[in-house]
Amino acid sequence: MPGNRRQNGVMDAVLDQLTRTVTAAKTLEDLARPMLEMLEAVTGLESTYLTTVDLDRGVQNILFSRNVSELQISEGLTVPWADTLCKRALDESHFYTSDVPVRWADSEAAAALNIHTYVSMPIETETGGLYGTLCAASSASLPLKPQSQTVLELFAKLIAQQVERELLFQSLQQANSELASHASTDALTGLPNRRMLLGELRRALARGARDERGVIVAFIDLDGFKAVNDAYGHDVGDEFLFAIARRLGSAVRQGDVLARLGGDEFVVIGDGPESDGARGTADAAEALRSRLAECTMGRFELSAGAIDYAGASVGVVVVDAQSTTAESALRQADEAMYVVKRARRALRPAVPML
Repeated sequence: MPGNRRQNGVMDAVLDQLTRTVTAAKTLEDLARPMLEMLEAVTGLESTYLTTVDLDRGVQNILFSRNVSELQISEGLTVPWADTLCKRALDESHFYTSDVPVRWADSEAAAALNIHTYVSMPIETETGGLYGTLCAASSASLPLKPQSQTVLELFAKLIAQQVERELLFQSLQQANSELASHASTDALTGLPNRRMLLGELRRALARGARDERGVIVAFIDLDGFKAVNDAYGHDVGDEFLFAIARRLGSAVRQGDVLARLGGDEFVVIGDGPESDGARGTADAAEALRSRLAECTMGRFELSAGAIDYAGASVGVVVVDAQSTTAESALRQADEAMYVVKRARRALRPAVPML
């Protein structure tokens, strides 16, 4: 009778602590660590621990553990799943034993740790997948205390629910990240799209205004791109756009932003030159224009064969960050590009792109 009263007192304390734990827990660790403490109080076993199981790799990992005596089961320990007591208990539907060395004499891990008493409960997700196990062990042969199985089942269920919530949260985070990436990235080239470009350009202008320096903006238009689509089809046209994007990416400075504005138009933005002089600004603009134009010239090996391309028209401006909006900066670069395009047409009116 006194023993029952003591056990009931333990259970009352456990239920009270459990209520507070479940209410306050925000993470799996917040929930699991107090549960291991409560599990030790209920079972009287010296080590309690939560594991994860990777069936594809065939390993079990000790995620969290609590040790109150000589038996030490270390967090982070990884063991072959096939040699674990958890797998044996699961396969045999035998969640408790006090004679481990006899029942599972072939377990090297159990022998190394000198485990005699062992209880285990699988933690399964709603889809039926095995997440891990909730366990308790002792180096002494001990009887199973009343209500131990009930507590194990309850704790395993609560842990599984927390795991499901965290997995759902991770899934939603990934989905949100993918949606954000899709909304700001060009699907073909992987470059920032117009929306992201305008945001980056506004930030660059804000930095320039703060640092009292201009922002350099290059507008690239692929002359004759329609001829590629007409001659080879849109799939090859997409290949060509992707190849152009890679070449432009290799020609920009570290810290510059390369974006696809849409269609056959690309934009590069970056910090303007430190020099305040008009000559220094003009030299920086011409150096970038020349570098970007040259990288688009030459032979492109595509699935339909080699294409010799005469290069893109590139216009570059350095805008005053304090008085220029992102839209105005793009417009000025676009106008500079058309000046180059008209000059190229005047010099080589009959030169085909291919």
